Amino acid sequence: MAKKVVSTGSTTAKTGSTTVQAGFDYAPAPESRAIVDIKSSYGLFINGEFVDSTGGNSFKTISPSTEEVLAEIAEANDADVDAAVRAARRAYTRVWSKMSGAERGKYLYRIARIIQERAREFAVLESIDNGKPIKESRDVDVPTVAAHFFYYAGWADKLEFSGFGPDPKPLGVAGQIIPWNFPLLMLAWKIAPALACGNTVVLKPAETTPLTALLFAEVCQQADLPPGVVNIVTGAGPTGQAIVSHPDVDKVAFTGSTDVGRAIAKAIAGTEKKVTLELGGKAANIVFEDSPVDQAVEGIVNGIFFNQGHVCCAGSRLLVQESVADEVLERLKRRMATLRVGDPLDKNTDIGAINSAEQLAKIRELSEIGELEGAERWSPPCELPAHGFWFPPTIFTGVTAAHRIAREEIFGPVLSVITFRTPAEAVEKANNTPFGLSAGIWTEKGSRILWMASRLRAGVVWANTFNRFDPTSPFGGYKESGYGREGGRHGLEAYLR
Repeated sequence: MAKKVVSTGSTTAKTGSTTVQAGFDYAPAPESRAIVDIKSSYGLFINGEFVDSTGGNSFKTISPSTEEVLAEIAEANDADVDAAVRAARRAYTRVWSKMSGAERGKYLYRIARIIQERAREFAVLESIDNGKPIKESRDVDVPTVAAHFFYYAGWADKLEFSGFGPDPKPLGVAGQIIPWNFPLLMLAWKIAPALACGNTVVLKPAETTPLTALLFAEVCQQADLPPGVVNIVTGAGPTGQAIVSHPDVDKVAFTGSTDVGRAIAKAIAGTEKKVTLELGGKAANIVFEDSPVDQAVEGIVNGIFFNQGHVCCAGSRLLVQESVADEVLERLKRRMATLRVGDPLDKNTDIGAINSAEQLAKIRELSEIGELEGAERWSPPCELPAHGFWFPPTIFTGVTAAHRIAREEIFGPVLSVITFRTPAEAVEKANNTPFGLSAGIWTEKGSRILWMASRLRAGVVWANTFNRFDPTSPFGGYKESGYGREGGRHGLEAYLR
């Protein structure tokens, strides 16, 4: 049952200097779990079949909203990874690289259609295993996954027109490691362009969210994808290390933390492997005094509270012009008081569960440090469920660039508020970070948008919106946010020779 953030009726909640009017009562609207058949255990997907790990080791995946054990997952060791890479190499050499682009495109179209047909199943499973609200997995994640496969299916027979040479060739075997915040979407971002270009894949999902990747393996079987074209090996860090270090992997694609990305870059240094790294972020969401305030507030909420703040490009730093800071904060607090925290499968839920106990501990630690360093913390009255991993939507005011909460990626529903006076000051503060993944600009002046965008050191700059993704548009960052681009025509380059 979804938990209400504030009480109903005419009650008001006094929080600091802001009085928040209570919201409406919502009846529970749970999505049924019956559409998903979660097996008690899962093997590795190698050469088109589910097989046991040669080492016999396994780990549990749990629901972050209830802490219930969902399934036992096989843990791949070095021998399993080697078997997956050898299967991928055979499929690449004998079948996939020899197939015409038009034929490869047919398989990608087929996968896209099956994902659409099984969209509800994927959405429910993603919310159970990840903790994100069903309305996000249903309305954002799964449709965008299908869109990526449709988009790259269209490119499969047009690679000579992609701008990467008159006769571009695939690399071979791609080793891909994806994170837990968008398990299925990150899979699509990596597998779709790799297959379109003629490569084969060995993919490792995050150990806390393996279930939708394993369901995708069933889709590969349903689509009659040739055995070995896609292989999925589950496990933790050592499994990922085995993929990165395998001598027969031609390309490494990683999305995750900057620390792990740095280790991967060191591991492949001196080899001929190509690599793309999409790492952390500390994006600035910049609100000017002439912005449409209510629209900007919605963009702020979407920028930091979407997916519980588990977004690498989250707008975790709000830079607001001093002249409108009080008004923006008042409206932001009023809007935050309407956010509903609770059961991810309830269609009324706005903020679901934190993905793991480990991530919750990190969010709590950095939030406590923010208070100790002098920032003022505020959350709306919020009743959290008794079981699972939960954190209320939170903002910090009185933040400076010296605060750790303004420098480090929290990866949770925590917003640091910083004021500025001039556009030049906004640019300086926005760029005062080791990261460079994304930024947002809120203003009615088109000239100011262009002026700011040309000076912000960020791979993606949104204007009067935030967290908008499209398969036709490239995504990636600068500095410690990694290098390379995923999505769009640019996303093909990393998989072509």
